[in-house]
Amino acid sequence: MEVGVRLKRQGNRGGGDGAGGDRRSGLKRISVTAWTSALIAVAALVASCASAPPNQLEPSAAQSMRSAQGATDEILANTVYSELNADPTYYFRHVDVRVDNGVAHLSGYVWSTDAIYRARKIASSVPGVTGVMTNQLELERNGRDTGPAR
Repeated sequence: MEVGVRLKRQGNRGGGDGAGGDRRSGLKRISVTAWTSALIAVAALVASCASAPPNQLEPSAAQSMRSAQGATDEILANTVYSELNADPTYYFRHVDVRVDNGVAHLSGYVWSTDAIYRARKIASSVPGVTGVMTNQLELERNGRDTGPAR
């Protein structure tokens, strides 16, 4: 790509007096100046794009494991909750699920002791669940309200 400025000559068309030579050197100076400016702009652009982003603190191994475990626990809790709500026999809409380090904690209320056992079985069948705690599930309505299930 060539950048240049074309100068319009006025006056004498004969190029033998030296004036045309000055104009041509002026044309070369403008061309060199334009090329130099373009080259500097490109170099600045390349340098700014090639520089590394500022260093961000990387999380420690313990922090990344905690965040990964938290994400895994959330996925497990959602999976257990979905499996409970997919059960055609018992109504588990009032059961809350929380997972800590693979252990599912079921809380809320159900209507029979059979529903508690079924909830425990469903939760333990989810891959990744290492244990199930149902001590916060309570019997309501048709069942005997004797407090938390054991």
